[in-house]
Amino acid sequence: MKFAAFSGVLIEHSIQEALQLTKKLGFDGIEIAVREPHLSATTSAPRIKELRSVADDLGLEIPVLAGYMGGFSTGSDKECEQAFSDFQRILDISGSLGSGMIRVGAGGPNAFLAQDYHYAKAAHWLRKCAVEAAKSGKSIVLEIHNISLVETVESGLRLLDMVGEDNVGLIHDAGNMYITDTDYGRDSVIGLGKRMFHVHVKDEKRIPEAGGPGTFVNRTKHGSESFIQCRLGEGEADHQPLFDALNETGYSGWVTLECHAPFPAYERLEHDLAKVKQMLGRA
Repeated sequence: MKFAAFSGVLIEHSIQEALQLTKKLGFDGIEIAVREPHLSATTSAPRIKELRSVADDLGLEIPVLAGYMGGFSTGSDKECEQAFSDFQRILDISGSLGSGMIRVGAGGPNAFLAQDYHYAKAAHWLRKCAVEAAKSGKSIVLEIHNISLVETVESGLRLLDMVGEDNVGLIHDAGNMYITDTDYGRDSVIGLGKRMFHVHVKDEKRIPEAGGPGTFVNRTKHGSESFIQCRLGEGEADHQPLFDALNETGYSGWVTLECHAPFPAYERLEHDLAKVKQMLGRA
């Protein structure tokens, strides 16, 4: 098991600073958020070369490019074409950075509100992405995320079956699954099996009302609910069963920490990495 920091947590820093901080914290790699000021479909070749050089000098891997393109299920044909074009550019960049996985968004609405045509349209475009990615040995990863077609193990596997390509898998995200109010423990890991390509870690907590730092409102099957982002172990998303299951199944992939709690970025990443190692018995 290897650990990566999510560069989105360090978005107020330049990507060079984010890499330095990631190394200082003791991570094995960094998952880069594909949005400025870190990376985008318009990032120049010299800047990408520099990024790779800094990462190599620090001994950091870049396992995943966390793209925000997609939204295929509800996008217009023009919007989907643009998202696919952006994906192709990010695919090229992944080769330069040595990244094996690219995150793509299927789109919404919530799985419990989605119609068959939402899944069919998303599957069509994701299949196009997967075919392109396979040509260079890359994988597509879909994050299990609330307010999306992929917000449970079941809805995620449904979409993967419709895409029908072996290089498309899911990102297990217990924090998101807690929000959705679906299982995120051992059964979810066993249920995903080999289709779980990657793991995200963050903690959340339901609260009576949003408004303060780190709070937000989301639509769930229970209606409009309020949440606060927490450091690991301080919220209500119990990650211990997840890590026990990862150990049990011999998971040897990447785990990305992406805490957005209202604390300084370095402090929350440091806290969560120590907590993860404690839960894995590595403290």
